[in-house]
Amino acid sequence: MSADNKPGSAKGRAIRPGEGFRELGLLMFIVLLCIGFQARNSSFLTLANIQDLLANTAILGILAVGMLVVIITAGIDLSIGATIALAGMTSALTVAALPGISPLLSLVEGMAVGLAVGTVVGLLVARFNILPIIATLGMMNIVRGVTYIESKGAWVSSYQMSDGFLNISRGTILGANNLVVMAVAIFIAAWYFLSHTRTGRRLYAVGSNPEAADVSGIPRRRLVWLAYAIMGVLSGLAGVLWVSKFASAQGDTAVGYEMSVIAACVLGGASITGGSGKISGLILGTILLGMLNNALPLINVSPFWQQLIQGAVILAAIIMNVAVKRNNQRSALRKRAI
Repeated sequence: MSADNKPGSAKGRAIRPGEGFRELGLLMFIVLLCIGFQARNSSFLTLANIQDLLANTAILGILAVGMLVVIITAGIDLSIGATIALAGMTSALTVAALPGISPLLSLVEGMAVGLAVGTVVGLLVARFNILPIIATLGMMNIVRGVTYIESKGAWVSSYQMSDGFLNISRGTILGANNLVVMAVAIFIAAWYFLSHTRTGRRLYAVGSNPEAADVSGIPRRRLVWLAYAIMGVLSGLAGVLWVSKFASAQGDTAVGYEMSVIAACVLGGASITGGSGKISGLILGTILLGMLNNALPLINVSPFWQQLIQGAVILAAIIMNVAVKRNNQRSALRKRAI
């Protein structure tokens, strides 16, 4: 095996056929939806609504980055909703007891909680070879239970939170909402990590071919643990941001939210079988979901129909992406035959 083709090398993770075309197809789909939503409600593409859409989608984007890293290793994490709840509740209870605590410390506290959960999940999957879906499903219930025990079933409301804590999500930097700024910074960091670092490229090798990764001397178990640790840290961060944004910490916060996060990754081109996924596609998938959540109420779609429509649009986008990918693969095979 040549150096250029070893798992984890720059050329070892060649761009798969159809990746660029899949993203182009998804972008076109988003543009068509924008035109349709704007035709139904002229306020959809206003600056105020776009800012609101981005702020409401930022937490989803942050979580999707962590899930992408996990999915690249052929894993999955169903515990993130519970981790969001635990990190958010822990930070909210701390703020209620210590109103003068720095917002930065609240963020660090939430990320530390998330890291602890992610570390345990990573050990279960990487060290004890427990299937990711089983390990994270078990942790989901454990962590959710810890949240209820910690809070004794009570809520932490906005009047118990300091202005500094609430301004974590409500403040702005150079006119941009803090949530959007954080999401953009994480997108950039993740893009660099996955595309331009040796560790990032090795994650793709682990997901593409675990056996070959082991033979090549890649520390597969350590990288799998790292992926879940990253997911945990971002879940903890999202937990603090969630509570700050909605000014309420509850035991049932973010129940089922992991499905939206996984959907954003899959829409963006990540393969559940591992070894595939790009930040650029992830951003498009996240924006598509954010658009649906924002636009359907604007065009007066009944809440009873919104979930059905969201599912149908997601399915249509995936079918379009698959069709574009297959067409491009056929074209590539024809060129090789020639």
